[in-house]
Amino acid sequence: MKAEKTLLIEDLLKRVNASPYLFVVEYTGLKVEKFAELRKRLASTGAEIHVFKNTLVKKAAERAGFPGDIGAHLVGQTAVVCGGQDVCAAAKVMKNFAAEFEKPTLKAGVLDGRLLDAAGIKVLADLPPKDTLRAQLLGVLNAPASQLARLLNEPATALARVLKAKGEQA
Repeated sequence: MKAEKTLLIEDLLKRVNASPYLFVVEYTGLKVEKFAELRKRLASTGAEIHVFKNTLVKKAAERAGFPGDIGAHLVGQTAVVCGGQDVCAAAKVMKNFAAEFEKPTLKAGVLDGRLLDAAGIKVLADLPPKDTLRAQLLGVLNAPASQLARLLNEPATALARVLKAKGEQA
């Protein structure tokens, strides 16, 4: 039995270390069909949901160096969500699914070694998609260069307008 627990902890630890985030959700009362639907929706974002015994998750969290407070949220029927690089997409799936079916309930999470409460995860869910954020950042970075190009072009444009006006007067 101890060897099985060790293997499960190692498996969970491997998943947790490969993911930049971990969400703890309570799935009490969620039907098997709905749980399968949630797995499918999370898989489309590169995330996974797994059910492990709370004691095993606590041990894996300790070994991964997560904040000790995460153990306080591991009560009842809990599952862990981890996976891909886009934490916002996974949080959005969890928020939308919970709004649609009233289950599962977000309890807590860890992002880059910091503990998040349910409200923090919902804030992540409200962020725009990663591609949109990249486009916005690129726009902010390009704005000074665009303004400089317009500023440098303005004297030549003004001279052209003056010459055109003089040409039309003659």
